[in-house]
Amino acid sequence: MNGLLKQHRLLKNLRRNHLQKKGGQRACYNLLSQRYLTNTTVKTRLEKPNILTTSKVYDPLLVEKDWYQYWEANGLFKPEYDEKGDIKKNGLFCIPAPPPNVTGALHIGHALTVALEDSLARFYRMKGKTVLFIPGFDHAGIATQSVVEKALWKQENKTRLDYTRDDFVEKLWEWKGQYHSKIKSQFKKLGGSYDWSKEAFTLDETRSKAVTEAFIRLFDEGIIYRDMKLVNWSTKLKTSISNLEVDTIDINGATAITVPEYDKLVKFGLLYYIEYAVEDSPNNEKIVVATSRPETIFGDVAIAVHPQDERYKHLHGLYVKHPFLDKHLPIILDSSCVTMEFGTGAVKITPAHDENDYKVGKKNKLPFINIFTEDGCLNENAGDQWRGMKRFDARSLVIEKLKEKNLFVKEEEYSTSIPLCSRSGDVIEPLLKSQWWVAQDEMAKDAIARVKNKEIEIQPTTAEADYFRWLENIKDWCISRQLSWGHRCPAYFVDIEGEECDMNQSSYWVAAFSIEEATVKATTKFPAKKFTLQQDEDVLDTWFSSGLWPLSTLGWPSNTKDLNQFYPFSLLESGWDILFFWITRMIFLNSKLTDIVPFKEVFCHPLVRDSEGRKMSKSLGNVIDPIDVIDGTSLESLQKKLQNGNFSKKEIDLMTKLQKKTYPKGIPRLGTDALRFTLCSYTSNNTSSDINLDIKKIQENKRFINKIYQATRFLLIHANNLSQNKNNTELSIMDKWIRSQLETTTCNINNYFEQRNFMAVTNELYQFWYLLCDNYIEYVKYILTQRRVEDKVGVITNLQYVVDNALRLLHPIMPFVSEELWQSLPNRTENDISISISSYPEFESLISFSNEKQIGNNFWSIVQNIRSVCEQYNIKEDGVVKINAKNLDLNQYLKSNENLVKHLLLQKIDNLEVVNEELNAKDNEWVNKYINPDVSISIYLKNQIGDAQTTITGYSKKIDKLSKKLNILKKTINSPSYQLNVSEKVKKSNEAKINDIKSEIGTYQETIETLQKIM
Repeated sequence: MNGLLKQHRLLKNLRRNHLQKKGGQRACYNLLSQRYLTNTTVKTRLEKPNILTTSKVYDPLLVEKDWYQYWEANGLFKPEYDEKGDIKKNGLFCIPAPPPNVTGALHIGHALTVALEDSLARFYRMKGKTVLFIPGFDHAGIATQSVVEKALWKQENKTRLDYTRDDFVEKLWEWKGQYHSKIKSQFKKLGGSYDWSKEAFTLDETRSKAVTEAFIRLFDEGIIYRDMKLVNWSTKLKTSISNLEVDTIDINGATAITVPEYDKLVKFGLLYYIEYAVEDSPNNEKIVVATSRPETIFGDVAIAVHPQDERYKHLHGLYVKHPFLDKHLPIILDSSCVTMEFGTGAVKITPAHDENDYKVGKKNKLPFINIFTEDGCLNENAGDQWRGMKRFDARSLVIEKLKEKNLFVKEEEYSTSIPLCSRSGDVIEPLLKSQWWVAQDEMAKDAIARVKNKEIEIQPTTAEADYFRWLENIKDWCISRQLSWGHRCPAYFVDIEGEECDMNQSSYWVAAFSIEEATVKATTKFPAKKFTLQQDEDVLDTWFSSGLWPLSTLGWPSNTKDLNQFYPFSLLESGWDILFFWITRMIFLNSKLTDIVPFKEVFCHPLVRDSEGRKMSKSLGNVIDPIDVIDGTSLESLQKKLQNGNFSKKEIDLMTKLQKKTYPKGIPRLGTDALRFTLCSYTSNNTSSDINLDIKKIQENKRFINKIYQATRFLLIHANNLSQNKNNTELSIMDKWIRSQLETTTCNINNYFEQRNFMAVTNELYQFWYLLCDNYIEYVKYILTQRRVEDKVGVITNLQYVVDNALRLLHPIMPFVSEELWQSLPNRTENDISISISSYPEFESLISFSNEKQIGNNFWSIVQNIRSVCEQYNIKEDGVVKINAKNLDLNQYLKSNENLVKHLLLQKIDNLEVVNEELNAKDNEWVNKYINPDVSISIYLKNQIGDAQTTITGYSKKIDKLSKKLNILKKTINSPSYQLNVSEKVKKSNEAKINDIKSEIGTYQETIETLQKIM
């Protein structure tokens, strides 16, 4: 009965909320059906051919084909609760995915995000926790509008001004639908185990309600306010932009760059020296200022000098004449904006067009004169002669006119930085605009305290240090954007009849959900007044809506069950580059609105660069589509994408050239698992160093997966052959050794996952699987050549146990191949639905098989060192070896398993002697190898090698080749510019290369010396 009542109430609520809206009946039906299906999902095993029996080599296309749909169909990504519907006793792990922009396809940086976050979600799901992994998408106001405008111009030769606002917004929604679907398919291809029933979009109804609620609350509290201040203005896009959309380029001296809307290159990196005539000067004195922006001369309101500068003390309190306009500029004293040693020690002050001048203007109560239109042309304040002229055209003409007036002194080169709009390439113009601002001082203090009080932990420590440094120097946040795409500001200007109402003052505004609510608020605020209301046309900065992501994805401001169960989130994982723009703002807004931190932990991952360390950039053509890595692609396909993309001809030409160099044969099919494993292998919890991604590393890891595939295939073949003879058997020393290695690996991986040290996790997995494949399976092969069936059964049974656990250890990072291989293991039952909901291996203590572990480690060290010496000295057969094993158990094991040793050494050793005595280190006919205090080996060389002189000659040539390589590296690092221009990462890489070469040369020299002694 309770269930029926709940369903009735759900239906009633759905009807009430949705029937009045467009498509309400369908929405009601879909939501109810989704809820019903979620509760009645039947978990069934996937019926598919066993790939291990049909394919002899690992093929990611075959392995990864059906598993995601299977996981989804069985509802394996939804949170699991206990019998009462509460969080499971093992605890909770919940994480919101950073919502990617719906501007295009995902790039390799997004793949890193998915790999890290999904690995943790799968890890904790297998640990028996209730896991919620929420997916979502960001409407990305300026980014999306920019790419859609670019596409419209390329496809239809139209701008947004050729459409009504509603029609243009419809175009944006069409774009969103196309790329939303594409990105979602990419997420699934990458294996992200999201609960898609909770998918969110920053511009959907629930998120829009949260944005409006937050704006109203913060406005009513005075945290959001209206003011006229400088903003980053893009004249090309005609909107203010955030600091994140500003790319800064450094230039050394005069540099010409391309600026949109200009036919010719525009020159930067020059200081222009200009004279201003001092009024009432008996000697017709002039004061010289240096400026990089002569076109802003029309906005000058003062000349500033340092109060202690002796050169100008006689000018204190005087005025100068403006070169072009009929106005007089005071000479003011200000030590904050003038450096006596730079330029002439005098600067012109243009408060409406320079951040530093803005502060000076406020401090000295100077007028603020805006001289530019929103499209970057001079306005009426520049005078009729200049009105309508583009800003950089005006620059050259101002200089020309100053020369005519004999007011131009000189120009000189200097180093500077140019701010560019990342969306359009336009040079940013500081512009005075009446905008909405968020006061951040108090929220910043609270955010600092919460991290210091350990309410939130930030990793790595470098990110935490950056967090504090930024918050301690924070400025107020402009949240207005002059766009069509986004949340329209829920603010209404109250224009009172008969009064002059200043739109720049918050006091003449109200914030509300609707015009009706705004009318009520305005009436309360201005009783007995007649007024009209006008909603602000601007939309809100995307970071404002995404800043509410932890709350809005859980249904806030409604008091939902999800909000009560999952807030605050366990973890927020993202790139360090948006620590300030997104992560801190989530901490600000969510903590302010609820007094509870939005998440308990922040993990900042590095940025992904190309193999040469360059930032991934469309303009460079080095952006990697993860699907191209997963499925593989030809060079022709890569270049066809460029032609069909949203790029200019210049960009296409540059990218085509780079692609030919980087991918001459295209990109081979490498699969999701190899990509995920590689990305995780670069990521540690103690460094924020960026990732130089090399496709070759992914190829290496694909070969590593093939090794795992072959090991499992080997097990399957022999397990099937021995299935009818299985019985209880005892574990051998080598069986116990591999189990002890498994135990240690398991403990380490559990700890490393908890520490977010993904690099260490992948290293542990890599090392263990190589021990399993190269050592233990070689031992298994030897046992299978023996006659005792019980030994064969025992070793295969143990191998199955180890492989089962090792695949479960592997699953969080390599979900597809681990599922495929685990499902293929013998004795799978109908209850073995998926490896993703099996238990993650755990060991509470490391006490098992410690003696066998020591014996095994020494045994394999002996084998590997003998192999190494045989290869070094070219011993092919009939070798003679003495092994000094002081440990009695090891000594006895070696004596009892002499045939095993010879088998592992491929019969290169004919005579093997195990002793417990010091070996003769002075005999030139033997080469001695010290392994550890308990173990050493000695291999007889006399008459065991072929032509010693030929070997010496070959090694000498290798030494010469390596020496030349070493000299080139030394010459590079000793060059005068090396220390200044080369990054620390490259320096460390070169140091490592030098050490490796020296070590290799040393080995060859040692070998030559030994051979010469026995000749």
